[in-house]
Amino acid sequence: MEVANAKKQASKRKRDQDDGVLTPPGSSNGFANNVDLSLLEALEKSQSAVEVLDLRTLKRLVLSFERRLKENIEARLKYPNQPDRFSDSELELHEELQKLKILAGGPELYPDLVNHNAIPSILNLLAHDNTDIAIDVVQLLQDLTDPDNNEDDDSNEENARILVDSLIENNVLELLVQNLHRLSDTGDAADPDEMAAVYSTLATLENLIEVKPAVAELVCERTKLLKWLLGRIKVREFDSNKQYASEILAILLQSSTANQRRVGQMNGVDVVLQAVAMYKSKDPKTSDEEEMLENLFDCLCCLLMPLENKERFMKAEGVELMIIIMKQKKSAYGSAIRALDFAMTKYPPACERFVDVLGLKTAFAAFMGKIPMGKKSKKERYQEELEERIVSLIASLFGKQELKLHILITNASPFNVNRGWWASQRFNPVWLYSDRVKMETERLNNLELDDLEMDDEEKYNRRLESGLYTLQLIAVILGHLWCSEHPQMRARIELLLKQQKLTKKDVNDILQLIAVILGHLWCSEHPQMRARIELLLKQQKLTKKDVNDILQEFHDNIGDLDGPEEKERAQAKIQKFIAAL
Repeated sequence: MEVANAKKQASKRKRDQDDGVLTPPGSSNGFANNVDLSLLEALEKSQSAVEVLDLRTLKRLVLSFERRLKENIEARLKYPNQPDRFSDSELELHEELQKLKILAGGPELYPDLVNHNAIPSILNLLAHDNTDIAIDVVQLLQDLTDPDNNEDDDSNEENARILVDSLIENNVLELLVQNLHRLSDTGDAADPDEMAAVYSTLATLENLIEVKPAVAELVCERTKLLKWLLGRIKVREFDSNKQYASEILAILLQSSTANQRRVGQMNGVDVVLQAVAMYKSKDPKTSDEEEMLENLFDCLCCLLMPLENKERFMKAEGVELMIIIMKQKKSAYGSAIRALDFAMTKYPPACERFVDVLGLKTAFAAFMGKIPMGKKSKKERYQEELEERIVSLIASLFGKQELKLHILITNASPFNVNRGWWASQRFNPVWLYSDRVKMETERLNNLELDDLEMDDEEKYNRRLESGLYTLQLIAVILGHLWCSEHPQMRARIELLLKQQKLTKKDVNDILQLIAVILGHLWCSEHPQMRARIELLLKQQKLTKKDVNDILQEFHDNIGDLDGPEEKERAQAKIQKFIAAL
């Protein structure tokens, strides 16, 4: 039976137990036509009176739980080989654990639950010999840590943090993962209740991370959760637990560079590639399976952040796999381009491999707008994101493959001036992103005084999000095309700029990265190169001061996304250009 069905059964069972409602046989809605509604109303009132949640109720529940726990321990010690002699005590213990779930409705009582020292007793049951008892505890923890419990009152967030801190201090992470390894949720021997318990365990871990983000690294440091998750996504058959495992892995990788490196060292890049390769020539069958595939690509892109994982990606032939996926034009098409973008950014070997295995032909098909049409690709934002990724990918190629690309530039159809329509078609992003940035800049400049809570850095980030980053990458591509010294190419670029009536103010954002390129060339101290730059500036009625001003703005707005050391290094390089000019 699938996890989804098991989960539905578990949730239904939970509601029946919590509400205490017995459904009598009869009509299709579960009630006989002659049921006296006044009796039901009286029953509901009596139940609500019993379920009043306060400190007194908490004490009563905890004391009753501790008593049943003690009786079960004593019975197991006294009759270790006679299950029938301690089964009754375990049934009573199970009922007490179910009663404790009511505490999820009163987060304000969490500090009192911690102070009554109930947490260690509850968590120790995760190692109980009877897995049913351990499953009860997992379900209880899932309910107690559910972030939805804290929506009504901000003070409840602090109460939730107190509970989570106590859980972590009492080794909840280690105990949850240990219990996870003994549950069977795959293959023919899979147990529906244990499958549901695996799902609940993953949900509990997600809840803990949401309340306390530092848990994402703690759970990977202290346990073998990453090993379990990698093993789970390797399973070929799809189910809800595989989907959830991919989601948890993505969460762990998104929030921690340390986790990205850990997974890389565990051969995780190859494992994720194998999981993705199952869909190189087929589409997911359901929306849930499609979501899992997106989770896997999220994991892959996160893994490609550290440099050492980019190398592992190449050795595992990840570049080749992504190109195959693109050629098949299935639903993973856009995700494969995204993964290549991550792999090739700031990593020349991946760019070289991409060119060597003839990836240009496949990438240029997307660059020319030949995107496979599907439900997802029809969405405007999807097409925009895909275009931005392609621009970033080609910018990386130009930045690292100058010699080869200058040879290819007149032969590859997107850059073939003999098919002159290319430029007007693919220069559309220049005007599109230029207009977006211009509109966002005007909007920010026209904000009322009451809305001016953002500083200059925040305004710059808003402009980056509106398309400035992609516009800068397009500027890099234009710079390389111009530097190819192809006369028809230059004439075409000049004509298009003239047709769009762009002014120095309009192209200031584009010029930022062109100015950086000029700075690199100027600092080469090649006399002919300097003379060429001076001539170019003179032709455009620009001075070195204009370039310096653009460089200074670029210098002041360099962020620290790659760390403070990288920021200082980048700013020092720009400052060197400014001084040289």
